[in-house]
Amino acid sequence: MIKILNYSDVKHDTELKSILERELTFDIQIETTVREILEDVLKRGDKAVLEYTLRYDGLKFDFLEPISERELYELHGQVSSEFIDALKGAIHNIRDFHRHQYREDIWVEKEDGVKMGLRYTPINTVGIYVPGGAGAYPSTIVMNTVPAQIAGVKHIIAVTPPVQFRSNPHVAAAFVELGILKVFTVGGAQAVAALAYGTESIPRVDKIVGPGNMYVAIAKKQVYGQVDIDMIAGPSEIVIVADETSEPKYVAADLLSQAEHGSGMEMAVLLTPSRNVAESVQKELYLQVENLEHSEDIKKVLDANALIIVKNLDEAAEAVNRIAPEHLELMVKEPDVILGKIENAGAIFLGSYSPEPISDYFGGTNHVLPTSGSARYASPLGVYDFQKCSNVVEYSKEAVMKCCNEVNILARAEGFDAHARSVSIRCEE
Repeated sequence: MIKILNYSDVKHDTELKSILERELTFDIQIETTVREILEDVLKRGDKAVLEYTLRYDGLKFDFLEPISERELYELHGQVSSEFIDALKGAIHNIRDFHRHQYREDIWVEKEDGVKMGLRYTPINTVGIYVPGGAGAYPSTIVMNTVPAQIAGVKHIIAVTPPVQFRSNPHVAAAFVELGILKVFTVGGAQAVAALAYGTESIPRVDKIVGPGNMYVAIAKKQVYGQVDIDMIAGPSEIVIVADETSEPKYVAADLLSQAEHGSGMEMAVLLTPSRNVAESVQKELYLQVENLEHSEDIKKVLDANALIIVKNLDEAAEAVNRIAPEHLELMVKEPDVILGKIENAGAIFLGSYSPEPISDYFGGTNHVLPTSGSARYASPLGVYDFQKCSNVVEYSKEAVMKCCNEVNILARAEGFDAHARSVSIRCEE
């Protein structure tokens, strides 16, 4: 089911390299289709969106309008009180952690009346894409909404595929608990286009966040520049570093938690210096997978992954930084020691009692994380993603006089005499 391989073979083992060095790629035909949808929505607005909703969702609407508040509250009333209590607890924890990310203005005052700084302001309008597909994801709504609200975003608009929305009221419950009452039941690339360009009914936004299928991911990629986006999300990833002190059944359970996402391209990799640990985890995977609802799909994911033997924990850290995984669990005797050697990972979980799914739902950190190796340069979604900054500069007359010659020299060296004149004219007074 899942192979045991040696990291030392990575230079010449094609299979091992394919496991460790994954890239997010897209089907060229789908890219073409998405581009056509985007251009059509840009030209025809609501009419195009309605036609694609009929084509892809099988639903005919005469016009686009947000879900009524009455329907949102009716759906909210259909979920259990236990779910609402758990959701409120999650929202509280996530708010409590993210409030520390808010960035304040920075001011630097120098001699001669020079003052400069960074002024932070919130993005004005954000669109949240909430996927439908095989499941409903109220946790996605929370993770994308809370940091935007803390940042001070004034307008939050949500889009979500229509069929899933009405069949699972937990999504509506999340909207109500978060105070998002402008929700359009539109999905796919056409929803991304509507948010990016605006239509007669759906306002244009400044940033689009939230995951989706390949059509949604490609659409976000193609509208980037017209609007900002959070990231282009790839399949879920987990790498676990474990030594002899780890509990194999915990390791196996955590690998399986990410293997069940459903795309078939998930990463579930163990790095261990112990063959005994690898073999014990392999046995646990065989036992545990049979009791899971999506066992057949999970087995396919496990077939494409590996339990990898490394020489020591230093080599494990080297492999982690090479992979740059979305999720990293350190189930070792001294996780803080290896933590200091990790440079590339979206989220890091220390010890045997920090399973990744806690963070997915309740812990407080954000589960919107860089995938496909982008943790080499990208960060988890946070309040800072919904704030922008402006440089502020104030010079006194005395300060301009002091730097006039230097600016003049530098500007003229680049061939910009008008730039130079803009400063020197003040020095002639």
